[in-house]
Amino acid sequence: MASITLKTPSLSYDIHIAAGLLRTLYPRLKKLYPAKKSFRPIIVTSENIWALWSKDVLASFPEPPTVLFHPVGEKHKRLAAVEKLADQMVEAGADRDTLLLALGGGVVGDLTGFLAAIYMRGIPYVQLPTTLLAQVDSSLGGKTGVNLATGKNLIGSFHHPLAVFADTNVLATLPPEELRAGLHESIKAGIIYDPKLFKYMQANAEAILAADPAALTKVVAASVKVKAEVVGLDEKENGLRMILNFGHTLGHAIEAATQYKQLLHGEAVAWGSIAAVQLAVSRDALSEEDANKIVNTIMTYGPLPQFRADAKRLVTLTAGDKKRRSGRRAFVLPKAIGTVEVVYDVTDAELLSAANSMLTLMKAQA
Repeated sequence: MASITLKTPSLSYDIHIAAGLLRTLYPRLKKLYPAKKSFRPIIVTSENIWALWSKDVLASFPEPPTVLFHPVGEKHKRLAAVEKLADQMVEAGADRDTLLLALGGGVVGDLTGFLAAIYMRGIPYVQLPTTLLAQVDSSLGGKTGVNLATGKNLIGSFHHPLAVFADTNVLATLPPEELRAGLHESIKAGIIYDPKLFKYMQANAEAILAADPAALTKVVAASVKVKAEVVGLDEKENGLRMILNFGHTLGHAIEAATQYKQLLHGEAVAWGSIAAVQLAVSRDALSEEDANKIVNTIMTYGPLPQFRADAKRLVTLTAGDKKRRSGRRAFVLPKAIGTVEVVYDVTDAELLSAANSMLTLMKAQA
């Protein structure tokens, strides 16, 4: 088992990565608490995930915990869903000793974390990510939140889990598009911080896309290490942590423009990453050689889905991005594979040109 510790000035917790973790979950949860300290687990999940993994989850529990269901999909990651779950928790007798367990992908993880942050002014929770994207990115770092119609994750809080248990067995049941969407977040980790990870994914695409257990475990562990190191250095996103948003400025705009219905998050980030690469090349900040390596690797882990969106609309939607500071748009640009910078002077004209170039490439791939 690989265990990576995320350390910040205020706290630390472990991200455990191994096959079969769900079947030994309850004793692992008990270890998070002092001796004789009681806790009352409540699981938040979706019906399809519960149908696949309930036997594994329940295998180690002395008695069945309360299970609350949340619909699948980004469009359901809204405040109304949080209120509904909170009411269900009250009905189930949840109190300050309740431990929420987020069993699912990024939507369930983000929403459950936010619910834990605000229920009775804060209760503990644990992440049990069931998608690759959640295992390598969204389940760790403490960002929680829900969407507004005008933008993604505009309401949220920093609330770290007690631990993350990433059971790699669950990846075997992922649809191919879900696997690829998660791999795009790992490609991002290589681009922004870890050139060795990028090179590994570039050279071993066939094994990784075939869900080879050893290859996937290596990718997950390396990706988690990147995020843990970055968050440990900048917990509240006041500086370095902003590099994790590479590809997300236009990626989030694409999701909003398509009403969160046409693309998975990792797919939108992949298109946003391509636009960022093209913008960097136009500024002579990134070599053509590295640009081609990045775009070709992203495409290798495709196919990326087509979507309908106007470039001007995408630029307009970036105005609602939560990373804006003092009215300025923050944009993460690659300088080389493994190195990026955050800039605040990207103009609408530059962004429009990059968006148009991205859309042109998308049409050429049809």
